[in-house]
Amino acid sequence: MDKSQRKRTIIIAIYCGIFMLIFWALYAHFRPAPSCKDGVKNQNEEGVDCGGVCQKSCGIVAQKLIIGKMGVVPSGIAGKYDFYAELTNPNATFGNKNFYYNLDFKDANGGVIASRKGSSYVLPSEHKYVIENNIDASNVPASFDFSLISSDWVEFNDYYEKPDLQIVNKNYDEVSDSVGFSEASGLLKNNSPYDFDLIKVEIILKDSDGNVLALNSTQMSTVASGEQRDFRVSWPNSFPGTVGNMETQVEVNVFNSDTFMKRTYKTEKFQQY
Repeated sequence: MDKSQRKRTIIIAIYCGIFMLIFWALYAHFRPAPSCKDGVKNQNEEGVDCGGVCQKSCGIVAQKLIIGKMGVVPSGIAGKYDFYAELTNPNATFGNKNFYYNLDFKDANGGVIASRKGSSYVLPSEHKYVIENNIDASNVPASFDFSLISSDWVEFNDYYEKPDLQIVNKNYDEVSDSVGFSEASGLLKNNSPYDFDLIKVEIILKDSDGNVLALNSTQMSTVASGEQRDFRVSWPNSFPGTVGNMETQVEVNVFNSDTFMKRTYKTEKFQQY
């Protein structure tokens, strides 16, 4: 390349650089400022054009609750049956403060012989049982329908603490007197810093293969932080199968302010949800 060609190339490169600088300056000057209608997640938006500085709520996009094993077992009282359904919340940051469900018992012809509606709640990533006790049915249910009707999801944006409630010294025995067939007992420990006005303990009896045989529950009132409380429940009549395992589930509705005793209510972080 001779000197004239090299000079021409340098001049062209300089003009191209100047042109690019002018183009970028014009683009930067005239391009629209970030807004809540630009179709881009910018500023401090939580989603595209929603949340943060934008008044529009992003809404809650939560995965549905997963329904696992379900079943019906005798309640121990003639003409009454217990139902259980295992539910899993697949969401790590979303809890459900109030979901409603419908339960129908059916006969062999598909006719409804008993119905019950109910509601419950679930914390993020929680696995729990939904249990309905002592449902009156004219015949032994041949089948059932269980469905979730509606949900009320809330997002735990930064922090939540599941109440530290433990069941220890669990025991199940068949009784030899005339009072009943069997009983389950245990010790509830409230290791959380909260005083609870109402705690429900569910008992799930299973055989060695993990099949649910019987269900029962009891409620405890005014359980203070650090307190330990014995519980005992009984079954008046025998039920099929041999008990190989006793599971417990402690329920305390942290979404309901009435769950907490008033002297500690104002400190509950759950209540912001």
